[in-house]
Amino acid sequence: MILQERLLEASRHFGWIRIPEILHDHAEEASKHNISYLEFLDKLLQEELAAKYERFLHTRTRLARLPFKKTLDEFDFSFQPSIDERRIRDLATLGFIEHQENLIFLGPPGVGKTHLAVALGLEAIKQRYTVYFITAHDLVQSLQTAHGNRTIAQKMRALTKPDLLIIDEIGYRKMDETAAHFFFQIVSERYEKGSLILTSNKSYGAWGEIFGDTILATAILDRLLHHSSTINIKGESYRIKEKKKAGFFRPEPAEVNNQ
Repeated sequence: MILQERLLEASRHFGWIRIPEILHDHAEEASKHNISYLEFLDKLLQEELAAKYERFLHTRTRLARLPFKKTLDEFDFSFQPSIDERRIRDLATLGFIEHQENLIFLGPPGVGKTHLAVALGLEAIKQRYTVYFITAHDLVQSLQTAHGNRTIAQKMRALTKPDLLIIDEIGYRKMDETAAHFFFQIVSERYEKGSLILTSNKSYGAWGEIFGDTILATAILDRLLHHSSTINIKGESYRIKEKKKAGFFRPEPAEVNNQ
């Protein structure tokens, strides 16, 4: 018992959490099956490392502020034939993050843009990249608040620091002059330093309307598209598909010709 207490104390000293939970059972198994010392130690450490990695994933995912957890395996590529699954799987190797490149998903609402962005964000977290997710609406509000509180410098640092910044739903709300200016600064600060994933329901030709300034939109796109990939998605909304399945959308009755 004294030896076990010493081992548990050592575990607490090193910050090990899993080993104290499994030490007794693994010790009994080692004794019963004549497991070597090295194998016994390896089993303990491997379980500790696995538990540490799970805690790491949980913490990084929480800090990323992803709106949900959906993987690429959960994406229905058969429903969106306009998407090249092989290309998306290639993007999931995260070479675009390694090379500080950007990724833009364009398409109408409900076609899976956010799902794909989140799925790639989860893959990035698994590969130990730092990730942060924010909608364009929340980004504008946070920039305006930070500008008013004179904390804009800290906010800009927070948005330029992550390896991957995901900005969702660009185009659903027009940005005022101040927000558009700071958005340009974010893109400029991250240019060739960190990757962006953007989703938008607007084609690039309409971005002048989003930012209220065609010249500013051109400058933003110039930096965004220099090292980037664009995925255009065409198809029906997943949400409408699910509503149809549930019977919320019924076919219109045929008109009766009484003549």
